[in-house]
Amino acid sequence: MSTSPTTSSLSVPPLKRDDVELHKRETLHQGFFRLEALELRHRLFEGGWSQPMRREVHNRFDAVGVLLYDPERDSLVLIEQFRAGAIDDAVSPWKLEIVAGLAEKDESMEDVARREAWEEAGCKVTELTKLHTYYPSPGACNEQVTLFCGLVDTQGLGGIHGLDEEHEDIRVHVVPFPDAWELLLHGRLDNAMCLIGLHWLNSQRASLRAASQRAVTNS
Repeated sequence: MSTSPTTSSLSVPPLKRDDVELHKRETLHQGFFRLEALELRHRLFEGGWSQPMRREVHNRFDAVGVLLYDPERDSLVLIEQFRAGAIDDAVSPWKLEIVAGLAEKDESMEDVARREAWEEAGCKVTELTKLHTYYPSPGACNEQVTLFCGLVDTQGLGGIHGLDEEHEDIRVHVVPFPDAWELLLHGRLDNAMCLIGLHWLNSQRASLRAASQRAVTNS
């Protein structure tokens, strides 16, 4: 009879990379991203080995997202831009998102967050808090996302931003938190970074605002 695992037993996975035999790795496409075909087999939970199988993996650069929040005004920064992956979306391929970008070689995740905040929203981050690092879709993609909350001053923010050489056309919106939460509940914010970031902010918003108020009072 099976029993539920304890939290302590789940903290260390019983199967590791050595429990996978990679027989062949083939590049199917090499562009800005790479598509690979892997032929492999792996150990089974009940012992022995799986049958040989083929899996296709989308190789991407690691990404950083930063939820830009102004605790004094209880507002956050959302950006709107065209997304090719949503070209067949029933409503629109223009999506509301948080600031995000890809990590370049030898660049820290914190540096990426600050750089992208400036490039995409014209915004300087005063304080960063790391929320999570996660795989958006590990069944088919090797990308890892590191998500931050960045405290900012939203006064004067807005307009069109982005880099011409990256074909970016980004519109910046400053949105009060209650309005952003309504957008989330009605399905307008439909990407993982927004969902994870706003649920985190919903639980931490009161403490962030209280800390901001104390800082203003002390100064």
